Amino acid sequence: MQTASTNICEGMGHSQELSEFKRGVVIGCHLCNKSMREISLLLNIPRSTVSGIITKWKQLGTTATQSQSERGQSILKHTVYRSHQLSAESIAKDFQTSCGL
Repeated sequence: MQTASTNICEGMGHSQELSEFKRGVVIGCHLCNKSMREISLLLNIPRSTVSGIITKWKQLGTTATQSQSERGQSILKHTVYRSHQLSAESIAKDFQTSCGL
């Protein structure tokens, strides 16, 4: 017989997002003073995922996923930061390629 804690992340692959409920469980554990390591072991998810959820919740007050436009802004910031010595045209081409435009 499986307990709820071992069943909560069942079927989670590498590229799948956690459900809103699962992200809420992470925040609930955090509010109950569980460490990131304890939460990771309890829910069987990576510590980096736990850390990201808690950080986002502290900064934005939500655990909801980003909209498509917010993701585009993140990609643009990353592209500019990564290639800050390139010309604006080359940054624009790189951004359009990464966004599939």
